Amino acid sequence: MRGIGFIALGYVIVSCADAAVKWALPQVGPAAAMIWRGVFGAIAIALLARGAPLRPVNRRLIGGRSLLHCAVTLIFYIAWARAMPLADTYAVAAVAPLLMTLLAIPLLGETVGWRRWTSTGVGFLGVLVMLQPGGALWRWEAAMLLAGMGFLALTRIWTRLLTRTDSPATIAFWLLLTHIPVGLALLPFFPPPALLPDTRTVLALVFLGLANGAAHFLFARAFALAPVSVLAPFEYTTLVWGLLLGLAVWGEFPAAATLAGACIVIAAGLYNLHRERVRAREARRVARLDAAGAAARMEAAR
Repeated sequence: MRGIGFIALGYVIVSCADAAVKWALPQVGPAAAMIWRGVFGAIAIALLARGAPLRPVNRRLIGGRSLLHCAVTLIFYIAWARAMPLADTYAVAAVAPLLMTLLAIPLLGETVGWRRWTSTGVGFLGVLVMLQPGGALWRWEAAMLLAGMGFLALTRIWTRLLTRTDSPATIAFWLLLTHIPVGLALLPFFPPPALLPDTRTVLALVFLGLANGAAHFLFARAFALAPVSVLAPFEYTTLVWGLLLGLAVWGEFPAAATLAGACIVIAAGLYNLHRERVRAREARRVARLDAAGAAARMEAAR
């Protein structure tokens, strides 16, 4: 229950941080926003870690994952700078768990049965419902986001591998810290409209960084307390928070096709999580039976 509480709170915080950066982007641009996020996010992680070592063990994988996640951040920031509604971006992002199911086959050696293949296919039909020609999401930013979700799914697969060698706080710290040099490198391509933003924008950007750091720390604590299969469904709560924040701040409301497609994608993702839990439970049962059989054979041999 503590793990569920931590991750639910983390998704509320990160949704508010996304709303803050979407509001600030017209004044600072994507590159500067990445720098602000990196500076204050890394500071927040370092403070919350309370002196725990943050030196990476698997440096190559942490570096590659952090750079790839910067690309995902840039894609989201470009979409929001182009006035794409918050809930619409979260609806497209709901496809990431489906892509993880597919990427886990070659990268983690996992097997996917016919039920999960079918539900994943249904999920991608939901994507087609969202991106139907002439619809609200029939725009190049949505296609860019969809490609970015492939990157996001890959970073999550790499996170599974990194947890074998590095702490979650270390992974989150270097992810946020990498945003600083990447943002600096992107400044010539995305120059800020104003040299110094106004006070309200500065406060929004400071909140962006600190909130991201706090959210990633909560995610790390949550996954240390509860299984992934229990916590994963809470990722979809961002669509609810994005809808409420978009409506409150910008008066945005997703089109009916967007909501319908998102519901199909989320339902498919939740079914895949259910099947993973069933398979994990079955694997544990078989392991117990094998252990009991081995113990019985040893006893008989005596």
